[in-house]
Amino acid sequence: MEFFVKKVLEQVDNRAKVVAATKYFNTDEMRELHSHGINHFGENRVESFLEKIETLTDLDVTWHIIGTLQTKKAKKIINKIDYLHSLDTIKLATEIEKRRETPLKCFIQVNISDEESKHGLEINDVIPFIKEIMDFKNIVLVGFMGMAAYTNDEKIISNSFQKLIDLKKSVYNELQLDLKELSIGMSNDYMIALDHQSTFLRLGSVLYRKEVS
Repeated sequence: MEFFVKKVLEQVDNRAKVVAATKYFNTDEMRELHSHGINHFGENRVESFLEKIETLTDLDVTWHIIGTLQTKKAKKIINKIDYLHSLDTIKLATEIEKRRETPLKCFIQVNISDEESKHGLEINDVIPFIKEIMDFKNIVLVGFMGMAAYTNDEKIISNSFQKLIDLKKSVYNELQLDLKELSIGMSNDYMIALDHQSTFLRLGSVLYRKEVS
């Protein structure tokens, strides 16, 4: 199978980093993605991450956890990853602070779709959360992660992403904290995310499409 990755990278045009959501790929496919220039890999599950990182030790890879990280499993991987996209509890932050050997770049996950099934802090809880962990030495807050509702309505998606742009401004105004990064945009909405200041795109199935001749 020929990956559609070349087309996606042309569309992104270096405006954001493409993080391949590796739940869609086995390690051979990840090697092929790497050969096309993708070296950011994001895993959802701790067990899969541990298997894949062990197999791909020869590759220069930046590793992301993009799914929910259970506190009880954090110790298994917390010193093996470069980014965490799903920080949303004090309990997890405390575990990272305790076990991480060097500062970890973290996105605060925010519920921007107003769906109860989605993880993440409510908008109004974000600034109090930041205040609680600002002095943690092993957590470096870099920005926010959010998932828009799965819909074809571009206005709904845009409104969701705009919430994080507004949140960035609020955090800067109140805390003088400039969190530049936005982890928004998946296979169904990444072009909209690019128009809303996305700096990290978490892409899976769109990279797996066959090239159209």
